[in-house]
Amino acid sequence: MQNMNHIRENYFIELDEDAQRQYIDARAVFNAWEDASRAAAEVRGGMYWQTKHGKDYLIRTSASNSQKSLGPRSPEKEEIYRRFIERKDLAERRVVDLKEELVKQQKFNKVLRVGRAPNLLVGILNELYKSGLADYFTVVGTHALYAYEAEAGLRILGKAALATRDVDLFWDIQRKISFVTQMQNLDTSFLNLLKKIDSSFRRLDDHRHTARNNKGFEVDLIRRLRKDGDPHPVQITDDEDDFYVVEAESAESLQGASQFQTIIVSTSGQMAQMRTVTPVVFAKTKRWLSELDTRETVKRQRDKLQAEIVEKLIADHLLP
Repeated sequence: MQNMNHIRENYFIELDEDAQRQYIDARAVFNAWEDASRAAAEVRGGMYWQTKHGKDYLIRTSASNSQKSLGPRSPEKEEIYRRFIERKDLAERRVVDLKEELVKQQKFNKVLRVGRAPNLLVGILNELYKSGLADYFTVVGTHALYAYEAEAGLRILGKAALATRDVDLFWDIQRKISFVTQMQNLDTSFLNLLKKIDSSFRRLDDHRHTARNNKGFEVDLIRRLRKDGDPHPVQITDDEDDFYVVEAESAESLQGASQFQTIIVSTSGQMAQMRTVTPVVFAKTKRWLSELDTRETVKRQRDKLQAEIVEKLIADHLLP
């Protein structure tokens, strides 16, 4: 018993100094690249002069190729044009330069074994970010541990705590209207977004809140229990093959919970921003799940282990 207690107290091992320094450097480049990408997005489209009825007019084009006249040529319009072109060129060059540096950092990440998050998870998170959907979802469950250990510069020991073949994405139903609008602008379904990462993803017929790929990796969409006139059932888009979102009793503690965000690194060195709940919310939720008599024994044991691990992280390494 004494030996078992000793094993359970030693949940972590620190990353070596080279890996810790590399994570710090890579995270800085990744953040700079994201900032540059946002700045470049603000000047998507273009500006040009169009002659009409003998007069020059300044035309602003959007990324979707829509056009808007800003008025006839004048010193003020010429200055607007000059500043836009200068800003656009600078933004685009900065994105290209940082992208090249990001590729280098990802190679260093792989060589120094900085990360171990699943490549597929990182790919999904990056696709959500690129599509402007990241703020609608929170990663919950086992995969949140990758964020906590990355922030703490540690590795969680043993495979039991991290053993899972599915990622749970909590969807904020209170933002349903704006989410639907964004999906309509993208002109796609959530399932098709996943297929950009892995074309083998299919929605399960008997669990319509779940998609599974050919390697058995699953993506589950969950929501809070219905209340305040929430629609039910909820399909995430109008596409007949798309996800439904399942109610989860555990999600009650997640609606409106404080957020925790950091950069995780995959085994291949790729990086992504992960939004999850704070460690203290995670630990409390797992403690509650571990005490549910209706939950499978194996899952309850893992819930208890994960709660203990994150409680230890909070005590010794992380802010709650």
